Amino acid sequence: MGLNQPLVYLDTCAVIYFVEAHPQFGPAVTQALELAQAKRIAISPLVEMECLVIPLREHNAPLVRRYKIFLEQYTCLDMPPEVYRRAAELRARHSLKTPDALHLATAQYHGCTAFWTNDNRLNNAADNLAINVLIQKQNIA
Repeated sequence: MGLNQPLVYLDTCAVIYFVEAHPQFGPAVTQALELAQAKRIAISPLVEMECLVIPLREHNAPLVRRYKIFLEQYTCLDMPPEVYRRAAELRARHSLKTPDALHLATAQYHGCTAFWTNDNRLNNAADNLAINVLIQKQNIA
């Protein structure tokens, strides 16, 4: 994939729905990923950390492997100190939870063109960067 392609940040919820084949939400994320072939998909170390907590707690090695295989396919964006400063601004201004602010700050720092989530509350803080991947398929392709 070329570096000039639009960069889309996947929120943790989207990754979980896909990898764990959530019966209600998994198909929407699967369809979005299929439609996004002209885009670069990105995650962060925070996405990986959040995804692995429950499988590690439950000693579910097959699920840990499925997450690792999935996550290795995508660009992992770094989270330098500027991301944390921006996250603090987002938390202060929009009362976001720390993980949400960090995800959004990472996407903004790296110039992502979209932030795929299922959290409609993030769109106000995201300056319309956030797309609810479960309902807004027309903005994905």
